[in-house]
Amino acid sequence: MRLPRTPVAVALVCLLALGVPTLTVSTAAARPASAAPVPATVTVTGEGSASAPPDLAVVGAGVEASGKTSQAALDAQHKAAAALLAAVRAQGVADRDVRTESVSLDPVYDHTGGTSRLKGYRAAQSFSVKVREVAGTGAVLQAVADAAGDAARIDSVVFDLSDPAPLKARAREAAYDDAHAKAAQYARLSGRDLGRLVSLSEDAAAYRRPAPSAGDASAAGLSAVPVAPGEIRAAATVTAVYELD
Repeated sequence: MRLPRTPVAVALVCLLALGVPTLTVSTAAARPASAAPVPATVTVTGEGSASAPPDLAVVGAGVEASGKTSQAALDAQHKAAAALLAAVRAQGVADRDVRTESVSLDPVYDHTGGTSRLKGYRAAQSFSVKVREVAGTGAVLQAVADAAGDAARIDSVVFDLSDPAPLKARAREAAYDDAHAKAAQYARLSGRDLGRLVSLSEDAAAYRRPAPSAGDASAAGLSAVPVAPGEIRAAATVTAVYELD
């Protein structure tokens, strides 16, 4: 029995005969997929720090001399600087650990009576001296004062670490452990299990040296020079996001 052809059936037959592709719509594919549930999370801040004794001292020292002429001032300054350098080398400080920071020559005026009169010249030179044996810092300071006499100047002493990277790493580890412990506590309090770590960011990091101890303008008159190195401290703060299972 041959069924009658409708206009739609005739059109489909023609399209197939011509090789034109046809579109089949699936009602199942047209339905939107159900959204996956968003997991609960907990966001915490972790703080950590670590400290270590310094293994390096950076001494700011120099010399200053005056003279009636610029050459006289320079000659006196050169003599005092040479004595200073010889003294720190005698204390075991290597040449690579001594660096000239500044050299200056300035006129000195007398302003008495409302007029300016040239009195002479002042020459100065400053050095940065790294002392790698912290216990010997006081001896280096004393050597500078003894060698350069009244021309000696001690500007500052700063204690530090020659390699601060391990100390900073310990501070970051402590901050991470603190964040994980807080997140685990919040998970337990909410009756959940702590899930995977979603994100971790470092918010702040700090590296604190003991405050520089400034010396007097003149180092003359120093006897024994006691120093207190203190501790170097590193700190870190992180923010962590964990899923709750």
